[in-house]
Amino acid sequence: MKRLSITSVTAKGRMAAFCVPLLAATAFVAPNVANAQDVSSREGLALQNQILALKQQLDQVQSAGGSGALAAPSTVSAPSGGSNGDLTAQLLERVNTLEQQQREMRGEIDQLTNDLQKQTAALSKQVSDAQFAMQNGGGGGAAAAAPAATAETAAASPAKATTPDALLAAGKTALKQRDYTTAYDNAEAALKNAKGNFKVDAQFLLAQSLAGQKQYRQSAVAYYDAYRQAPKSARAPDALLGVSASLLAMGDKKAACQALGKLKSEFPTPAPRVARAAESYTAKGGCS
Repeated sequence: MKRLSITSVTAKGRMAAFCVPLLAATAFVAPNVANAQDVSSREGLALQNQILALKQQLDQVQSAGGSGALAAPSTVSAPSGGSNGDLTAQLLERVNTLEQQQREMRGEIDQLTNDLQKQTAALSKQVSDAQFAMQNGGGGGAAAAAPAATAETAAASPAKATTPDALLAAGKTALKQRDYTTAYDNAEAALKNAKGNFKVDAQFLLAQSLAGQKQYRQSAVAYYDAYRQAPKSARAPDALLGVSASLLAMGDKKAACQALGKLKSEFPTPAPRVARAAESYTAKGGCS
């Protein structure tokens, strides 16, 4: 009889240890179920019902452990050593089985709770989007306006330039808008396939875009390359002026004056615009 009593106490201790995680699982589930009551979507209600069902299962397991329902399935007829050992083994097996069930249900509860939280977040976003659409003229109107705005934007945006003349035109437009990066990209793309006057114009545009970005050393080289490509063309005086302006911006007055001297010697009767710019740069450089 003493052995049986000791075994029973041990079994009850195991059961008490088993009920603690069950109570913790129940306490974990309850707040999540309460928070999920605001979910009105069909998926959220389904998940809520599954969590409630699992909670009921946990309650049943807890009630079974507390009411002594975990007694051995076989009747103890005598306090013999063999019967006592069988009872202990049966109790341990039953406790292990219930612990495994508890772990599985806890995992299912965690998964369902995560799914419910995702459904709640998605529903909240849909409600917020609907409210925003209504505050800005209605959801239908906003949805109808979006394709129209896209079509207008596509119509207003010109096709991407690919030929040298189209690239030059786009680059000059960007230069007027002081978009020097776009102007440089178009000029560089045009130089790859441009020939003749187009190539000189592309080189000159490249130099202008570099000067606009205040990269004066590179712009001076680019202007001089434009001059060397066509030293007798109408673009040559402007290229030499660009060299002088870039050198003055760098503070190299001596080299700027040399470029102005080359301009005066090779183009003694330049256009009035070029002559006025040369006089201004001569004064800034202190050229003799």
